Amino acid sequence: MLPGLRLRQVRERLGLTYRDVERASYELAARRGRPEFILHISRLADIENRGVVPALHKLYTLAAVYRLNPLDIFRWYDVPIEECFHDGMSCPVPRTHLMAAPTSLRIPIKFDPAFDPRRTEFLSRMVEKWGNFEGVLTNGHRHQFYGYIGTSDRRMMPLLRPGSIVLVDGSVRKIDDGDWTTEHDRPMYFVELRNGYRCGWFLQEGSRLVMQPHPLAHCLPETGRVPDEAEIVGRVTGVVTRLNEPENVLNREPQEEPGDSNKRVP
Repeated sequence: MLPGLRLRQVRERLGLTYRDVERASYELAARRGRPEFILHISRLADIENRGVVPALHKLYTLAAVYRLNPLDIFRWYDVPIEECFHDGMSCPVPRTHLMAAPTSLRIPIKFDPAFDPRRTEFLSRMVEKWGNFEGVLTNGHRHQFYGYIGTSDRRMMPLLRPGSIVLVDGSVRKIDDGDWTTEHDRPMYFVELRNGYRCGWFLQEGSRLVMQPHPLAHCLPETGRVPDEAEIVGRVTGVVTRLNEPENVLNREPQEEPGDSNKRVP
């Protein structure tokens, strides 16, 4: 069904006329202080009957007045909003940054009766049924963030590869570097500096924050002052990575991003 026809059916089901929708849009625009929310009768008619795609603010007005989920209207116009995370991952970017979490994640719901969690297996062969859980990793926790390790960020190679996705617990914003025995147990943190983000090992001495790159990455340590030059976003609690990608080939030249003017530790 065409999206314009869907919207018309919803309007008629609610018993609203074009004039009612226009009047409601004026009230919404006045309440929000933005005239872009106004939906004139002529524009509404074009949306319903001539295939005109509503602009962003008009779409919000329709969703609000018709009691619809805006994401449903996106889907009516063939905008796969639930695939935004995956489509974004197909376009690697050079710099490390925070990123929006996926709207849903595909996880196993039912395992084959022969599945033994103690054995290493192909997961695809052991799952009888897959399903989607909203925010399965974060459990809706508002302090959980996703970070992306830029393709030019090799500071933690080979432990943390370029192009990796990290799960960050924003409720842990204090550096604790004392309770670990191997490099795999050493806590990593996601930190925002003036010229971008860093992810890896950190030491803090008073207000002085020092990032220690992995020795095999052949990068120089960096330092900044908290909170003027650096802000701790949170502690890394999970990593998803790809192996044998071109950007994961270890480059023995020291890596430095363009415009990197942070102080260096001698």
